[in-house]
Amino acid sequence: MTPRLALATGLGGAAERTCMRAVVTGGAGFLGSHVCERLLQADHEVVCVDNFLTSSPENIEHLTGDRRFQFRHRDITEGLDEPGPVDAVLHMASPASPVDYLRLPLETLRVGSAGTWHALDLAAAKGARFLLTSTSESYGDPLVHPQPESYWGHVNPVGPRSVYDEAKRFGEALTTAYRRSRGVDAKIVRIFNTFGPRMRPDDGRAIPTFIRQALSGEPITVTGDGNQTRSLCYVDDVVDGLLRMLACDHGGPVNLGNPHEVSMLELAQWIGKITRTRSEITLIPRPQDDPERRRPDITLARELLNWEPTTPVERGLCDTVTYFRRRLSAGEHAESVQRPAGITPSSAAAS
Repeated sequence: MTPRLALATGLGGAAERTCMRAVVTGGAGFLGSHVCERLLQADHEVVCVDNFLTSSPENIEHLTGDRRFQFRHRDITEGLDEPGPVDAVLHMASPASPVDYLRLPLETLRVGSAGTWHALDLAAAKGARFLLTSTSESYGDPLVHPQPESYWGHVNPVGPRSVYDEAKRFGEALTTAYRRSRGVDAKIVRIFNTFGPRMRPDDGRAIPTFIRQALSGEPITVTGDGNQTRSLCYVDDVVDGLLRMLACDHGGPVNLGNPHEVSMLELAQWIGKITRTRSEITLIPRPQDDPERRRPDITLARELLNWEPTTPVERGLCDTVTYFRRRLSAGEHAESVQRPAGITPSSAAAS
């Protein structure tokens, strides 16, 4: 591990404190913006690349005054270049919620293929370490529980969710090929359900949907019978795991997620209690290919990264509710975000 990469986690000693320059694709997204913020807090330089197709400039507005932060308004499916040294490329660009990737199927496939290719080319050209943020969707609707990294998955390649699942699976194959054939220092993480501040109220995932409905007094809509489970991990813990993986010499894939399962009905009840809403829970039809159970085996993350989640889900939910309550009270809407000066929207690829 180089001194610069050791510092990505803040684990290096005083003698190792050297600035790293990292390119973060999708850096204005929910998770990407938290990664940019954490890298800056560790005194690194960050180049954030995004086109705001599914992200928001509001997520990085508080970073734009930092001299170590640079923003590139760019569609990475058309190419990715960056002058000067680059020590790490964190590829996080992609629609990540069913609402987004069902609305943008071709863009999702394009960023998972061409976008990943260009990000890997940049890492190869700069001699930089590469980190692909893949997903638990690589396991599909799993027949093995919990899911270890050795499990190959149970994915419907032509179902409605396939554009996201297969884009990420292709990204993993491409990353592995670059590591084997071109010697790129590339690694893969599979992220399970992540939540926290900066999620969009309208992104279609369970937590923002339930919170928005509860705070607005609407019925909380749970799909199916509500017994399907997910493993919910607070964003701060996931970012910590990502940066530990960046500093690790193992190529992965490595699961990052919370091994504690929560049913969707239990989650809705939890959010109802936290928000003190009078909203009732309503059951609605369940989407096609919606996984029945999802829980990571994080043995490898514990052994390699000395990592496991430390934020209790209830505390994370309270922080997330506070964020959404503030947004709603300010009258903010996902479609009417004020953009910082010099940052404009794009109609091209995903982030």
